Amino acid sequence: MKSVPIKLSFAEEVKTFVNVASRYDYDMDLRAGRHVVDAKSILGIFSLDLSKPITLEVYAEDCDDLLEELKPFIV
Repeated sequence: MKSVPIKLSFAEEVKTFVNVASRYDYDMDLRAGRHVVDAKSILGIFSLDLSKPITLEVYAEDCDDLLEELKPFIV
C-alpha cells in the first residue's frame, strides 16, 4: 500500500482526479481524519472536508504510473 497527501480545491479538480483514478484497476481510498471514501466516487469525495490535504491510499505496490498522472494533486 502507498499513501500520499493530496489537495483537491475545486470541483473541476475533483472531476479530473476521479477520471484519472477510474482508469486504473487499483483499489484506492481517500482518508480525511476518521472518514474514508472510495477514491473513484465523486459524491464520496465531496462528503470529505476538502479545505485541507487528504490522504490517498492506493492498495498496490507498483502504482508509479498512477502517481505520475496524479502529480498535480500531490502536496
